[in-house]
Amino acid sequence: MARRPVALVAALVLVVEAAGIAWLNWFLGLVVDNQKMSLAGLDPHAMTVGSWVAGGLMGLYLLLCGLVLLRTGVRDRAPGGVGRILLIAAAVLHAVLGAFSVGLVGWTAFAFLMVVLGLLVLTLVAYGKDADANEEGPDGTPTTAAANGPSPA
Repeated sequence: MARRPVALVAALVLVVEAAGIAWLNWFLGLVVDNQKMSLAGLDPHAMTVGSWVAGGLMGLYLLLCGLVLLRTGVRDRAPGGVGRILLIAAAVLHAVLGAFSVGLVGWTAFAFLMVVLGLLVLTLVAYGKDADANEEGPDGTPTTAAANGPSPA
């Protein structure tokens, strides 16, 4: 199955996206700071620092998700409970951002976010609980879980 390459590609995409998000927020913070912009009387420096902190935290979150995917792809094993929750939250985040991006940014950003969402969902589904039961061993024979059939519950 192609689940290992999908996890590795998703990891690479999330690492690139993390760098892009961090750079974008850094750039926007500089623009706000250089133009002394203010929103509803807020201090421009506070808005700059807020943009930098938000970009850094979002970049770190996406980088962490990318590391979880990289570990999943390299080991070819499903992520643990916390890793799975991180990836599900990242998928939900991309779905919500995709919905907002259509009107605010355009269809290209929407398409990118949906591709990332698809990679995340495909990885989560491919490494689901039932996926381990359908694996084949290195010689092509079914593993013990798949050879024994369904468990008598």
